[in-house]
Amino acid sequence: MSHPVSPRPFRFGVNLMTSAPAEEWRAKCRRAEELGYDVILVPDHLGMPAPFPALVAAAQATERPRLGTFVLNAGLWNPALLAREVATTDALTGGRLEVGLGAGYVQAEHDSAGLPFGTPGERVDHLRHAVEELQRLLGSESYQPRPAQQPRVPLLIGGNGDRVLRLTAEHADIAAFGGAFPDPKSTTGRLVPVTAEGLDERVARYRGFAADRAEPAELNLLVQMVTVTQDRAAVVQPLLDRVPELTLEQALALPILLTGTLEQITAQVLAQRERYGFSYLTVLEPYMEAFAPVIERLRGK
Repeated sequence: MSHPVSPRPFRFGVNLMTSAPAEEWRAKCRRAEELGYDVILVPDHLGMPAPFPALVAAAQATERPRLGTFVLNAGLWNPALLAREVATTDALTGGRLEVGLGAGYVQAEHDSAGLPFGTPGERVDHLRHAVEELQRLLGSESYQPRPAQQPRVPLLIGGNGDRVLRLTAEHADIAAFGGAFPDPKSTTGRLVPVTAEGLDERVARYRGFAADRAEPAELNLLVQMVTVTQDRAAVVQPLLDRVPELTLEQALALPILLTGTLEQITAQVLAQRERYGFSYLTVLEPYMEAFAPVIERLRGK
């Protein structure tokens, strides 16, 4: 499905997942800026860096990139305490923050934190409550501390289920689609890829919910792997071993796997923007260097 309006220009983010001492962390953030990334992101998982202090340190080391949480697990946060973190971090980063929120999917993390995991429905209820409270608190002129960005800090919501997509359509500046969904039988957050056609259906569903928005959201996709190669089939083979329900053809067509020559990957990114509307792509830290030449080719397009 192509979109008659001229496409939104690309933005590229990198999700930094491995903690490091101060100088190493700063060097990694400077490298992301040097490679042309528009956004430096930090996830919200136990065993990985705490998002807000990591982003404040990233801001001190860089000048241009925006800084985001990708994504906060709403179930681990009290909304009033979260609002304070968001406002303080936005002020300390000079208004470069983008807040990403999701419902959370790793039961083991909730167990370690001594917090209820709940049903999928309860997790989405909690996410809605967090989004609404965050907007209510930060939207109040008397709220202290003051965030730097007015009228608000941009909000990204990540998730593919109908209720999350409806919430995203109502509230988010950025709609983030996972190209994989949690395996309902797993407690450790095993993910099963969404096929290209499955993603068509989810994006169309979101567009239906968002039909009466005044301002369309930016659409984001989290890319799981970037591999520059002449042999695409060999690269996806380990995935086929893990997810036997996929055919080779389906695996090669997965939007979350960017594999092939630089020309093929660049063409795939352009084709996916045309097909789905994904103009904002997030890659994971291990692929930061591999994806950089693609950024160079698509800069300003």
